[in-house]
Amino acid sequence: MTIALEVTPLEEVAEATLIFNGKAGGSETASPDHLVEALHQIGYRPVYRATASEEDLNEALASVTGTVFVAGGDGTIRAAAMHLAGRPGVTLGVIPMGTANNIGRMLGVQGEPLSVIASYQGAQVRPFDIGKVTAPWGVDYFLEACGCGAFADVMAEYDPEGGKSPVRAVQAVAATLTTFDPAPVSLKLDGQELPDIPYALLEVMNTKATGPRLRLATSADPHDGRLDVIRIDQQERDSVLAYMAALARDEFEALPSVQADQVQCIEIPYHGQAFHVDGEVRPGEQGQAGTVKIKVWPGALSVLVPQVAAPAEVRP
Repeated sequence: MTIALEVTPLEEVAEATLIFNGKAGGSETASPDHLVEALHQIGYRPVYRATASEEDLNEALASVTGTVFVAGGDGTIRAAAMHLAGRPGVTLGVIPMGTANNIGRMLGVQGEPLSVIASYQGAQVRPFDIGKVTAPWGVDYFLEACGCGAFADVMAEYDPEGGKSPVRAVQAVAATLTTFDPAPVSLKLDGQELPDIPYALLEVMNTKATGPRLRLATSADPHDGRLDVIRIDQQERDSVLAYMAALARDEFEALPSVQADQVQCIEIPYHGQAFHVDGEVRPGEQGQAGTVKIKVWPGALSVLVPQVAAPAEVRP
């Protein structure tokens, strides 16, 4: 299936809203006043909205129009995006100020906040897909990924006090892959049922990376109307060193034990296992049963992309 992308040149838009997370990693390098002034310089008349809680964010975005610039980490960007999804006439501008910055990297938006804003001069508007999850625990949406298996279990046990370390995350996932003991499940990919297989890792990816910059889907594209299903058969898994080396080289999908498919819908049997939805964990519930259905919502968001962006996903 081929998706025709509509890339729209950004017209001169005066109306804008700035959402700022003062707790984000880069917040000490640029205040809201600095960001407002930088947006003025590229032709916007932004309104700054302080959002210290989910209630504040709800109020700030309830009737917003124009461009919404969100300065913060992936969690802040996701929270704002959930309010903007499916709303015509609203565009999301990402100002990455977190640790992983998976969304910004996917869009080729990197660097200091003021430099990022300057790069939006003459930016383009592009569609951005979202994943919708219908599960026994309710309905969820994700920008990056949703999944179960080793990574979801690591996230359930991940100590946030230890910091968001990509290296520590890679080590934890690689180690867990060798000891994880999953039950066999029969997946459905776009309605086609697969044989029962115990999956050590099962990730449905919209972007290349998730969590603390774990690049599990090197060919994922959030503009193509599809989701990437990345999975590892527990019985065919590679060594810890192989996984760590592949992640370091950005060649995870090339490993013999890693299977990858691009689909619009995946159905996963639910038997109480833990799932993660972006950075949030849905803990396991023993004795529960049902189906977790994950579908792509094509072009749910409109996002700004710099006309001359730095190469996407440049690794430090």
